[in-house]
Amino acid sequence: MDSEAVPALSRNAVDPAGHLRGDEEWSAKAWNDPHTRVLVLEGGEPGGYGPGALRVRQTRALVTTGPNPRLVLTSPDRAPKGERYLLGHDGDHAYFAVRSQEEVRAVAGAEPASLRDVGAVLDDRDTGLFTRALALANWNAAHGFCPMCGARTRMERSGHVRICEEEGTEQFPRTDPAVIMLVHREHEGREEALLGNNPHWDARRFSVLAGFVDAGESLEQAVAREVAEETGVIVEEPVYVSSQPWPFPRSLMVGYTARAVGRTDPTDDEIAETRWFTREALAEATATGEIVLPGRVSIARTLIEGWYGGELVDGP
Repeated sequence: MDSEAVPALSRNAVDPAGHLRGDEEWSAKAWNDPHTRVLVLEGGEPGGYGPGALRVRQTRALVTTGPNPRLVLTSPDRAPKGERYLLGHDGDHAYFAVRSQEEVRAVAGAEPASLRDVGAVLDDRDTGLFTRALALANWNAAHGFCPMCGARTRMERSGHVRICEEEGTEQFPRTDPAVIMLVHREHEGREEALLGNNPHWDARRFSVLAGFVDAGESLEQAVAREVAEETGVIVEEPVYVSSQPWPFPRSLMVGYTARAVGRTDPTDDEIAETRWFTREALAEATATGEIVLPGRVSIARTLIEGWYGGELVDGP
């Protein structure tokens, strides 16, 4: 496994400036600084979990067209009205996001794009800004009411806290931990990796296994449980590889490898088909288009190519 591989959405080049989020004087000054850069996100409700989630139009921002796409950032005086989130500071510029209620429209040299579309091809700064902005926008959009008493909440600390207007309790951005794991084994003297197809996907699409962490469960326990439930494979020795924010709408994907050591009966129907691949078979299947792997924006691709030992060529 390549320990140096960094999942696409884990890249960042801007200090999140947590110590400045509650400084209203600094924030006002930064917003009036012409050097400040603003990322405009279009409005709309965030996507959820489940089979229909990918059918929801993803929140978009303007991205330049061409071989080296970049986020289109604007100055505060040209930004539309909307919720404002502090994304950070890099020493030269403060960065904010604004969640506009207007649709983002194409302009000369730039088109609307979602983080899923461009997260793997933007540079470290832009990927980090887009990921943080989307995570904050999704959380704020979904937490307008207090989970304890149902009263309305208001946004504070530049979008990083919501306050219950009835009880004054603080709510912080929620992250749902999920494990994602590449299962491997040695079979007849050859190393193999296990990939699965979800029944809601195209029949050719295969990926590693994943699932949410249960209450009161460790990450390693979640790895073993999810693999057994979905495939009937018993694993040992989960090894942490890396993690990746996944703001669709609010997950943290924690990546592992795990060694298969036995079999049991699967207990759910989340996986339609599983296949074991040697490195040679995997390379051939992807190059010919027999199977389609996850896009490079996902840590799933990082885990697969880390096990393979290099980049895999996507077929037609």
